[in-house]
Amino acid sequence: MTTENPRADKVAVVDEVAAKLAAADAVIITEYRGLRVGQLAVLRRSLRGVGGEYKVYKNTLASLGAKKVGIEGLDEMLVGPSGMTFVSGDVAAVAKALRDAAKVTPMLVIKGGVMGGKLLSAKDVEVLADLPSRDRLLAMFAGALQAPLVKTAGLLQALPRNFAYGLKALIDQKEAA
Repeated sequence: MTTENPRADKVAVVDEVAAKLAAADAVIITEYRGLRVGQLAVLRRSLRGVGGEYKVYKNTLASLGAKKVGIEGLDEMLVGPSGMTFVSGDVAAVAKALRDAAKVTPMLVIKGGVMGGKLLSAKDVEVLADLPSRDRLLAMFAGALQAPLVKTAGLLQALPRNFAYGLKALIDQKEAA
């Protein structure tokens, strides 16, 4: 794409990539060399279910779109047949879905990505895939918050109960004497 007189359709693609990158919580780059159309359709469906959108763009246009929104360093990942998974929501769930798809279809290779303006390596994406889901993490957090409150409530209930038992024992002792 020449910078002096770019074609309108290419400018539209660069703008689309830039808009998707700006709106996404994260982007994961994969290589899809050798995947059939049916396999890509299954991958897209599984990603859509967890908040991911898989798109394929020309590498130069995707790189220009990334630069347009201030993301540097994607050029190294955008080599060969590359697909971009735009994540809205739970990044760990999308990373897990991609990892699972890559296990079933070894031709799908996770290259890395971007999250919060920071570049991610393929290893970083694997670590994200190993995280529990967002809902599970929230449940764990709520449980951690609730545990001290339950203990405090138990202690507060024990004080009057123990006082009542002590008072009853004292009354019984006085009556027996």
